[in-house]
Amino acid sequence: MIPVCRPDISQKEIKWVNRALKENRISSTGGFVELFEKEFAKKIGTKYAVACNSGGSALFLALSVFGIKKGDEVIIPDFTMVATANAVKQCGAKPVLVDAEFDTCNINPDLIEKKITKKTKAIIPVHLYGHPCQMDKIMKIARKHKLYVIEDAAEAHGARFKGKLVGSIGDMGCFSFYANKIITTGEGGAITTNKLDLAQKLNKLRAYYFSDEKHFWHAHIGFNFRMSSLEAAFGLGQLERWEELIEKRRKNSEYYTAHLKKLIGTPIEKNYAYSVFWMYLIKVGKQRDKLMEYLQRNGVETRTGFFPMHWQPIYKEKNSYPVSDILGKTTLYLPSASDLTKNEKDRVIKMVKKFYQENK
Repeated sequence: MIPVCRPDISQKEIKWVNRALKENRISSTGGFVELFEKEFAKKIGTKYAVACNSGGSALFLALSVFGIKKGDEVIIPDFTMVATANAVKQCGAKPVLVDAEFDTCNINPDLIEKKITKKTKAIIPVHLYGHPCQMDKIMKIARKHKLYVIEDAAEAHGARFKGKLVGSIGDMGCFSFYANKIITTGEGGAITTNKLDLAQKLNKLRAYYFSDEKHFWHAHIGFNFRMSSLEAAFGLGQLERWEELIEKRRKNSEYYTAHLKKLIGTPIEKNYAYSVFWMYLIKVGKQRDKLMEYLQRNGVETRTGFFPMHWQPIYKEKNSYPVSDILGKTTLYLPSASDLTKNEKDRVIKMVKKFYQENK
């Protein structure tokens, strides 16, 4: 079975993890986390990065530092992974959904302003599947209405909007390092920012908010959302391969598109964007589920595109999101691991073509 994704591990990651083990530094202390934060911030082009245990925790921490609470509203895309909405809900706030652009699958910035109320405190644009959102429009709206912008860049390590790396454009950027991400630490996440006061608060909040006055003294609620040194060490090996891992995903996309663009709706890259094609998302219409079943039977694992938030039992609502509905019913992604071999890609392409030949 060709998996939909898998981590791309080299001797560099093994070397870093072995070093952490040999030096007996495996917890969140010991220097590896701080070094990973420093190197990741450099890659994104921000002054600070604060590592944590997941991308979902990164979103929650970012919202919490901005004081998002019960009674507040946060604008998010309807077509996204549930972690975006859950982070808002964890703060006690209400996720307010906005429909998608069909071509990029990202939040439609032209629909955001009509969803803003007196309760709105922030916007979370999600750079879905590695393609950046239209950040100039989003930032203009946010500044006009004095809203925070937290970029959900969980799927977009290295993606650029008009030359600027995502995660460095808004007030904060949130990343995931789950095993299927371009840069992984197994589990893990990070928040990027240029503001020292935010970085300091995030550092406190992720680790029980210990007082500077004395140990075991707590004036604020804090959490245990720390990253371990083992994860950070693995991540340092991945960061050494930053350009390589991104280029592999782009090459995968280029290869698939060259062979499949006449059959299916293939991913695009807008003229303002540098996409990293985290997952190779295709649009296949009403035959989506049938195609997925066929590929599974023939040794090719796939996943549907995200199910819209307004479909979800915990966020279900009756408002209309027509583009999101179409994407939720017609998209899937093909195997997208950085280390896919040519034989594996050729096998996937062959099976997709064979399905369409048999189902004309």
